[in-house]
Amino acid sequence: MNLHEREAAVRRLLEQEPAPVVPPDLYGEVVRRGKGMLRRGKAVRRLLWLVLLGAVVVFTVWAATARPWVEPPSETTPPLTGW
Repeated sequence: MNLHEREAAVRRLLEQEPAPVVPPDLYGEVVRRGKGMLRRGKAVRRLLWLVLLGAVVVFTVWAATARPWVEPPSETTPPLTGW
């Protein structure tokens, strides 16, 4: 069912003479589900920030110990020419 069909179905429901009856406990259920969704979203965002912070700490420690910007010492001596 695409968007236009859904809109048409909702319009048909709303245009019915006796308005459809909404269950009385629907509002409470919607609020409960919405709070759960917000709580899960907040937990996911916190988890992602913690993972990012952990990655930054790990990278910083690795960079401080490995020092990848320093050229490694040569393992062979250069040839002696011009004696």
